[in-house]
Amino acid sequence: MSEGLPQPVLIVGTGLLGTSLGLALRRREVDVLLSDRNPEHVRTASGLGAGHPYAGQPVGLVVVAVPPDHVGPEVVRALAETDALVTDVGSVKTAPLRALEGESSIERYAGGHPMAGSERSGPLAATPTLFDGRPWAVTPHGRSSAEATAAVEELARVAGASVVRLSPEEHDEAVARTSHLPHLLSVLVAGRLADAPTDHLALSGQGVRDVTRVAGGDPALWQQIVTGNAAAVAGLLTQVRDQLDVLIDAVATGDRASLGEILERGVAGSRAIPGKHGGPSRPTVSVFVSLPDHPGELARLFADAGASEVNIEDVHIDHDPARDTGLVELVVDQTRADHLQTSLGERGWETHR
Repeated sequence: MSEGLPQPVLIVGTGLLGTSLGLALRRREVDVLLSDRNPEHVRTASGLGAGHPYAGQPVGLVVVAVPPDHVGPEVVRALAETDALVTDVGSVKTAPLRALEGESSIERYAGGHPMAGSERSGPLAATPTLFDGRPWAVTPHGRSSAEATAAVEELARVAGASVVRLSPEEHDEAVARTSHLPHLLSVLVAGRLADAPTDHLALSGQGVRDVTRVAGGDPALWQQIVTGNAAAVAGLLTQVRDQLDVLIDAVATGDRASLGEILERGVAGSRAIPGKHGGPSRPTVSVFVSLPDHPGELARLFADAGASEVNIEDVHIDHDPARDTGLVELVVDQTRADHLQTSLGERGWETHR
């Protein structure tokens, strides 16, 4: 149990994030209360063990976990109707502050944003491990009290996340670059597939699945996120548009030098993403394994990979549309790839690099 966290904690909004947070706090024996405009969501979240329905009792901390358009008004309401400290888990931090202009109790509010989520939504998609090891941006504004900021940081730690302190403005610039822009570019690529001929789609591989995966997010939610962070997103889109013009010209004219510069810049950007445990990225190699599409085969592969004593850094699965087999990509440290391939080959697996 966390004695440093103000309790009870009232979670307003019992969708994916709110219910997951309730489950994460309850595993640490935190007293959690739940509220939602949809009473069925509260019943579902309560039944899952995320907390108990709120009945107007005093609370120590309010966590607003509602869609982006409603974060500001709900924070205002929480400040007006309770004496509690207040935070939120919204993906945009400057927009809610505009709704708080003139609020006399604004010092009781400090924003927050866990960098965790799923393409699924609703309380039934919740999991108590959603925040484990994930960054949680804590974004106090100029008038946030030290008590409010400390409460949000403790909330993040109790939920299993790691704290990253940013100003609201810094946060919105960061998520525009690392989340909102990638989502929109994924949407554009996926949109080119919507009316593609069937024989073209038959050539789809893991690459296009990787690029378009996040495009499956809820369009209504993403409309709110992008418009709430419009200035930062528009600035980055403008930069991408300018570089796209250069790329189009390089492709059309066969300018390999310019094309190479753009491709190398992409490599540099991919390497800049923090690696495991937040450290620098380490060179990795993919070992591909042919996998029969039968129950138990994946478990057998993982057991054999474990017996090789090679740590698997990442896994991707691609299904062969022409055969009853799949192709499993095991991403490993490049210094261990040969050993893994040899070990799996000795156990009867068909592998290649």
